[in-house]
Amino acid sequence: MFDGHWRTNFERGLRPIGIGLRRTGLQADHLTGLGIGMAVASAVAIGAGALRGGLVLLILTGLCDFLDGALAKASGITNSRRGAFFDSVTDRLTDALLFGGVAWYLATTRPGLLPLLPMALLGAASLVSYQRAKAESLGFDARGGLMERAERFIFLGVALLFNEALIAILWVMLALTVITAGQRFVKVWRQAERPEPLPVPVRTRTAARRRTTRPVSQTWRERARTRQRNR
Repeated sequence: MFDGHWRTNFERGLRPIGIGLRRTGLQADHLTGLGIGMAVASAVAIGAGALRGGLVLLILTGLCDFLDGALAKASGITNSRRGAFFDSVTDRLTDALLFGGVAWYLATTRPGLLPLLPMALLGAASLVSYQRAKAESLGFDARGGLMERAERFIFLGVALLFNEALIAILWVMLALTVITAGQRFVKVWRQAERPEPLPVPVRTRTAARRRTTRPVSQTWRERARTRQRNR
């Protein structure tokens, strides 16, 4: 939802910050790496039960995630394939760290199968991310949905702030993430219903070009047959 409605305005507001960061000599990859460090620290804090500390580090992780994009745009390197790959991989790593920290916390404080809840959420979130990556590789658009990455950060932050509502919020996140996966599947499925024409083989194109450039009767075989009949 954030990607489809508010990201453009938000990134426009971050543009001056990105320009300022560029002047310091920082690179987008530096902020991405710093975000990984913040995510590791947040996961450890959450797993150790310091939920408020984990919340602060979670906010710093999100800031690094947004600012690396602003810095990349200010530096004019938004088309870097290496940067795009690095950013995508670190996003998945960050998700795994954060939800792993929540699972660690639940395993030490709550009995039963509750630690599996954040793991199920991680699996659903990975499916949502994979749908977008695969769709874009095929030329389709899979953006949008109720629970994208920005929403997951916000909901997780609220869950860490209000510990008594942690389990309920995780269930809501899981439900909305599954709905998002369904939304993206339907969106891409409808786009794929419009079949694209198959590419014409080279041999067929060559034959068609020959037919349009000279009549068949003027080929060397036809000329030879004509000469034989005239004899």
